[in-house]
Amino acid sequence: MQFSVLASGSTGNSIFVESGEHSLIVDAGLTGKKMEQLFEKVGRDIKNLNGILVTHEHSDHIKGVGVLARKYQIPVFANEKTWKAMDGLVGTIPTDLRFQFDMETVKTFGSLNVESFAVSHDASDPMFYCFHDGQRKLVVITDTGYVSDRMKGIIKSADSFVFESNHDVGMLQMGRYPWSVKRRILSDLGHVSNEDAAVAMSEVIDQKPTRIYLSHLSKDNNMKDLARMSVSQTLQSCGIMPGEFVQLYDTDANEPTELVTV
Repeated sequence: MQFSVLASGSTGNSIFVESGEHSLIVDAGLTGKKMEQLFEKVGRDIKNLNGILVTHEHSDHIKGVGVLARKYQIPVFANEKTWKAMDGLVGTIPTDLRFQFDMETVKTFGSLNVESFAVSHDASDPMFYCFHDGQRKLVVITDTGYVSDRMKGIIKSADSFVFESNHDVGMLQMGRYPWSVKRRILSDLGHVSNEDAAVAMSEVIDQKPTRIYLSHLSKDNNMKDLARMSVSQTLQSCGIMPGEFVQLYDTDANEPTELVTV
């Protein structure tokens, strides 16, 4: 199994995953043109995609879904409530490209088993995904206000995590956002902070080589260096020393990460 975080941030999100002859993306939150450019950068052909897995209906996750589905005849998978919420936002998607992926279920694409799980976010029925390929496991969780014990049980022991590290609490509190927006971000239906993300990570990683990609960083309330430092320090306080068996990686809103093998 290989993957690349094609783009991650408040302006657009998409993650590429492949195994054997099957390839998928989680979300397509950028324009169709930008998505095509990102695929070129990782050396993959967007025409070969077997599906777009949608997490929720916010524009930074679905902006390019309709365009890609129609242009390249790519099947789109989402749960029932998410389909209803995004139907007016992605244009018409032909019936033969519309598939339902229910919450807390598993779909199989070749050697990839994809497990959906619920998160806590201010969307209709948000869910994220675990990818299983034999003994290897990749977790994608980038929009949740907190990480519940149930989520931790599902995502535990992955070999790689694309994990939300959205904001620095101090930057958010002192920043330009109106209080209503700050309250929403800080709520259980908002986004996870650097420190809270690290605490959750400390409870789900095993003593084995593990990659953690810090994702969905706010362009106004976080910075790559700050997120990495905060997560690293918090992990250390929990008894985990980054650089030993845990490696931290940045993601970017405009540039894909290197295509790596899980």
